[in-house]
Amino acid sequence: MSADFAENEDHSEDTPADRRRRKVRDAIIDAAEAIFTSEGEEGISMRRLAEAIDYSPAAIYKYFASKDELFVAIREMFFQRLMDRINEAMDEGGKVAPLCARCMRAYIETGMEEPNHYMMAFSPSTSAKPHMHEEKEVGFQAESALVSMIQQGQDEGVFRKVDPRVASKSVWASLHGLTMLIVCIEDFPNGMPGSEHVSRDDVIDLHTDLIMRGLMN
Repeated sequence: MSADFAENEDHSEDTPADRRRRKVRDAIIDAAEAIFTSEGEEGISMRRLAEAIDYSPAAIYKYFASKDELFVAIREMFFQRLMDRINEAMDEGGKVAPLCARCMRAYIETGMEEPNHYMMAFSPSTSAKPHMHEEKEVGFQAESALVSMIQQGQDEGVFRKVDPRVASKSVWASLHGLTMLIVCIEDFPNGMPGSEHVSRDDVIDLHTDLIMRGLMN
């Protein structure tokens, strides 16, 4: 998670002190995610984080001045990885409809692979709300990419003419809803009575297909 993100950056010129600082920062973030998952925001304090990684509270404040600052850092890291996955899907190219579907699956899979990050990034209980970020933040790049794809589909006559901003919000709401179900319910969907035969992949495929059909002419 946070360590995986660090591996994607160029740290070849880091000093030993830089590496130690990054290691501690990652440990703080991992501890915050673990506490958040089990107890929510209320369970997180600088003292609790310090105990979890065997550091003093004063040492934690050297890395994050407040819980809000910690949550913002986690969100930014997660949103950057999300955007990287979407960009990878877009780089494969192809016709706009399958391209959109591929990006939708990339979004869902990122949440599945990093459930703690996803829950913290979008939880309404955290005090640093996602909607408080300015539009220049990386979290809004995904919507810009989606709006561009929808506009391209409309220009090509594949998607029906609707306000692309309205369409992008609707698509995101649908993707977010399914992703949250998968992230929050460990055995969704085949753990539900009578749905033992239903696979997660089948649900994702049908969900993205339904979204695409809603966009189509």
